[in-house]
Amino acid sequence: MNILILGSGGREHTFAWKIAQSDKCKNLFVAPGNSGTAEVATNVNISETDFDAIKALVLKEAIDLVVVGPEAPLVKGVHDYFLNDSDLKHVSVIGPQKVAAELEGSKEFAKEFMSRHNIPTAAYESFTKDNVEAGYAFLESLKPPYVLKADGLAAGKGVVILNDIDEAKAELKSMLVDAKFGDASAKVVIEEFLDGIELSCFVLTDGKNYKILPTAKDYKRIGEGDTGLNTGGMGAVSPVPFATPEFLNKIEERIVKPTIDGFAKDKLPYVGFVFIGLIKVENDDPKVIEYNVRMGDPETEVVFPRLKNDLVEVLDAMANQTLDKVNIEIDERAATTIMVVSGGYPEAYEKGKEITGVENITESIPFHAGAQLKDGKVVTSGGRVISITSYGETYQEAIKKSYQSIEKLHFDKMYYRKDIGFDL
Repeated sequence: MNILILGSGGREHTFAWKIAQSDKCKNLFVAPGNSGTAEVATNVNISETDFDAIKALVLKEAIDLVVVGPEAPLVKGVHDYFLNDSDLKHVSVIGPQKVAAELEGSKEFAKEFMSRHNIPTAAYESFTKDNVEAGYAFLESLKPPYVLKADGLAAGKGVVILNDIDEAKAELKSMLVDAKFGDASAKVVIEEFLDGIELSCFVLTDGKNYKILPTAKDYKRIGEGDTGLNTGGMGAVSPVPFATPEFLNKIEERIVKPTIDGFAKDKLPYVGFVFIGLIKVENDDPKVIEYNVRMGDPETEVVFPRLKNDLVEVLDAMANQTLDKVNIEIDERAATTIMVVSGGYPEAYEKGKEITGVENITESIPFHAGAQLKDGKVVTSGGRVISITSYGETYQEAIKKSYQSIEKLHFDKMYYRKDIGFDL
């Protein structure tokens, strides 16, 4: 089978690494890819949202299966584009259709979906620049901290949590009136703050059946002790030590099942990955913080290394609605990943710094993210540069291995958190 992965981050390198291990994969392409995917696949320099260029590539290389990594092509309707084109509709696409991708494309859509299907989540209201005053009043009705979410896609940076009511009001004005996040914050969802510990649940679905992958926990803040600005993720751990069998059962019964049933009831065509961002609040109850319509990053870098199945077989079952026939097998070992980032990230940072020492890492798996080949050298091309994944009998052992491997790595101004797993 000829397979195309869309995307260029650590998630896509992990997909490529796992798919390349399958005997069922004949030729593997990644568009646009990075320096890591180049080692296991053929990179093609086209954007994951340039659907016409993707079509040309799919026809030229006789692609049978397209795996969509990031959210943007899904929200823009890449799956629909294939279904509506007579030359492409025979090609399987892993990722929901546009109407279902709104679960990530619009925070309000997701909240309304949860409300309809009685899925536990935080109380909320949404506002536009036409009712900013009502937004101020709603903020005043809440206890701090205040959670403001840009309704649309804002590259993981559209959620702001503030303790001061005046700062929260100023932030709401900045998002709605001053368009801080452009069109993404033309509407803002304000919700009650949920106090607890977060984790990520990943579900595969073929549209009617589902399978649950291992849980993971990621670390969003740039600073140690979970301080500072939100990032795309600074590290992850799987499994999540506090996720007991009883708690996992609550997640499945109260959240996963009603979510998959909700897709059918609302006629949301969904073949792909469901990322459910959860929080464990008092009484050990799980509540949903958000849905993503794809795998998380950097959680993919710890979830897929623990999957023992042939990933191509699993993807094929998803495409053919035979996921119920698949028995998901999980490596009992823990996996952890530490993200090494460019100095200055998530604010301004420099690109083009040469990365050395990757070839000396033998105890861990380096997954490239914001890294590209240039003149035969691997150089930085993004904020989150490379993710170092390790196995261990315990997550502490795995984390220690990742940190030892990072010591072999170097680029100018590199930074990483030294406390991943600190709260477990």
